[in-house]
Formats: sequence, C-alpha cells, structure tokens
Amino acid sequence: MVAVMIQGTGSNVGKSMLVAGLCRAATRRGLSVAPFKPQNMSNNAAVTADGGEIGRAQALQARACGLEPHTDMNPVLLKPETDRGAQVILQGRAIGRAEARDYQGLKPRLLGGVLDSFARLSAAHDLVIVEGAGSPAEVNLRPRDIANMGFARAAGVPVVLAGDIDRGGVIAQIVGTQAVIDAGDAAMIRGFLVNKFRGDPRLFDDGYRMIEARTGWRGFGVVPWFADAHRLPAEDAVDLRASGGTGLHVVCLTLSRIANFDDLDPLAAEPGLRLTMLAPGQAIPGDAGLVIVPGTKSTLGDLAFLRAQGWDIDLAAHHRRGGHVLGICGGYQMLGRTIDDPSGADGVAGQVAGLGLLDVTTVMAPDKRLTRVTGTALGQPVSGYEIHMGRTDGPDCARPFAHVPDPDGAISADGRVTGSYLHGLFSDDAFRAAFLARLGAASRPGFEAGVDAALDDLADHLEAHLDVAALLAVAR
Repeated sequence: MVAVMIQGTGSNVGKSMLVAGLCRAATRRGLSVAPFKPQNMSNNAAVTADGGEIGRAQALQARACGLEPHTDMNPVLLKPETDRGAQVILQGRAIGRAEARDYQGLKPRLLGGVLDSFARLSAAHDLVIVEGAGSPAEVNLRPRDIANMGFARAAGVPVVLAGDIDRGGVIAQIVGTQAVIDAGDAAMIRGFLVNKFRGDPRLFDDGYRMIEARTGWRGFGVVPWFADAHRLPAEDAVDLRASGGTGLHVVCLTLSRIANFDDLDPLAAEPGLRLTMLAPGQAIPGDAGLVIVPGTKSTLGDLAFLRAQGWDIDLAAHHRRGGHVLGICGGYQMLGRTIDDPSGADGVAGQVAGLGLLDVTTVMAPDKRLTRVTGTALGQPVSGYEIHMGRTDGPDCARPFAHVPDPDGAISADGRVTGSYLHGLFSDDAFRAAFLARLGAASRPGFEAGVDAALDDLADHLEAHLDVAALLAVAR
C-alpha cells in the first residue's frame, strides 16, 4: 500500500482541489493514481460506471487521474435532507437515513466498508491520494471517526495537514491542531502546507518558520490563490457562484437542499449570458429570460421552501411575461400539477400541489434511479445521468425533452416550460448551443476541454509552489 492523506485544519480549506491537483501531477509522472475520500457530505453527487453514486469532487479527482469514477473512491456519502438528518450511501447504495446523533452508531459498520474499498484501490494502483473531511481538530468527533485520523490510523496512511491562510489565523490553525489531537494522531502527520495565499508568499516566511519550529513538522510549501478555480466544478453549495457575463439573464433558484448544482457550471462559463444564483428572500428579477429550478435532495421540502420565498408567485408572473422556465430533476417534479408520496419516500406521506406550469404528475417511490444516459435533445447529441426517486407522467410528456434512448421530460404546449430528469446535459457543446440559440443567446464551445486544461494548470500551480516530489514521497 502506497498512500498519502491530505487533511485540513477546517472545512473548505481547499482539500478537494489540492487532491485533484496532486492526482494530476502524480499521474503525469507516469503513476497509476486513484483518489479516495472515506466519508463525504454533499448533495452534489456523480453516478459511477458501476451504477452507484459518489461525491462529485471525487469524480473530478478521478478525471484528474484519467479514471472512470468508481464507488470505492468515496465509500460513505452523506446527503443532507434536513438540518439534522441525511441519507447514508455506502459503496454507492443508499442504506437508509440517519439523524446526526444516530449516525455515530453506524460508524463501526461503515468503517469496514471504508477499509474494504481502500484496500481494493490500493491493490489496483501505484498510489492512492486520500482526502479528509472537516478537521482532525474536531476531537469531540474522534471516537469512532472514519473520516480523518480514525481512518488514517486504521489504514496506516501518513498525513499532510493543509491550512487556509485566506481565512486568517493559519499559524493558530496548524499549531492548534497539534495541540488538541492526541500524540498518536499527531505522529501520523508528516508535514503541513499553507493554502490560498494572496500576495507575496515571501511575506509569510517568518510565520512559516514559526509553524515548523512550534510543531516540529516540515513544511511542503505555500500555495498562492489559484485564480482559475472557477473553471473547475464547485463541490459545495457554499461555493455556488454567479457569472459576470452580459446578454441573456439566467436566474437559478438557490434551494435549501440544492443538489447536483454543477449542472450550471457550463452556463456560468458562457460570456454571452449572465447567471444569477438567486438567494432566499430575493424576488425573481423582471429581466430574467430563463429561470432554472434546479435539482434538490428533498423535492417536497424545497417546494415548501420555494413557496415560502414567494418564488411560486414570481414564477407565474415570469411565465405570463413570456419568460422561459427549466426544471431539472426535483425542479422538474415541482413544475407539475401534483406530487404524490404514498410511502413517505421523500418525507411525510401524502399528496402536494405542484406549481402547475407543466401538465404532469409525479409519484414518489423508495427506489432510486441511478444511471448514465446518452441520446439526443433538440436534435443534438446529449449525455448525462439520472439520480432521482419517482416517476413523472402526463399530457406534456407527449412532447419529451430528450430521447436517451427512452423519452425523457416534458415541454409545455407553449414551448416555454421544460422539465427533465437529466443532469449534466449542458456539458455537451452542441446541445448547449442549440438550447441557448432558442433563447437568443450565443454559446462558446470547449467546456469539457476547459476543465481538463484547468486541471493541468492546477497541477502546474502546485508544482511551482509545493515540493510535490517530497510530498508524494511521504506515501512511501
């Protein structure tokens, strides 16, 4: 087994991006590399070739390695459904729901699956680069931990600790982590790096030496802010970003449980349109040409949330003004006349009125559809994936949005309201161009090539500012 683990002093310190860049850098050295994250919490999921789901960040990291995503790369995925509960995915399959307190009791069972997945990846590749979750300094969570030091010690994987200087206090972040973790955990850490520096890194030389002196750990470098991070898919909803383009105004409703929001990345990259991520409490702008109701982990919960913002009234007015509406996955379900959940698969059993913009109805079911698809839409080739519960039928389904190869989605009689279960469809240049042309906007090709170029640029960035060879040598 040859592996190294990147842990962080906190959430959102850039671990996912660091691992993606290191995966690409190691792969360019001729190594067979695989990413691994024992436990992830995200509603941004990817469908794998083996028919399961993992965190979208691990799918990007697999891409950096030149691999197809596999469920072993993220064996435990928690998909939040409420403030205190989440759906638990083990090796790609949902095994139930758990409240935060109850989840601790599941961890011994989950650790076995985590170690099995890690063993398979280690046997198949020269190097595994592991990403932690949150921070090892959350010592209240250390008993039964499977995401950070609990995994590192169980699997014998050395650790490099990443701190985030952009949020301030990076000396305290790193030195304080050593101060609160136990000696056995501290012994797993082989060194540190500082991420997200703005300005001249030499100005931090004294602070860097202070961390080395206080901890006894070696430093692997200071990574300046990676300005092209926006070219890579965002992992968390906190990273959702608008675009500063001009032209067609596209508005996406930021739902409370928004899921698979990287559907929007190709639109954010288009210079010929302006993308607004509409925050709760804000009215849908009158100049919006297209309003997107995105995917969600909780269709019924977010339908209630949407109504609480007054967006149902705004959507009706937008449609009356001649505006277009696109619902994706859960957003598609919301656009129909009713959503029936007889078994409580999405929450409380019962029937709820939808927004009524499409003449369709949805019936929820416990089984989740997880599949990759290819086909055509608007006369253009399209590829994507489905990840949803429920089936939608009705008169507007006679005008399907796509054929993949079965008919998918629905289009209203006036052609201005569209619903689809397909995620990832905007990544296809030809389809995206055809879709935007119907709205009077031009498109720039090359989105997928741009993601690969950004991964190469990220690897170059890390090579320039980190001692990558020494960091990878920690794995040996």
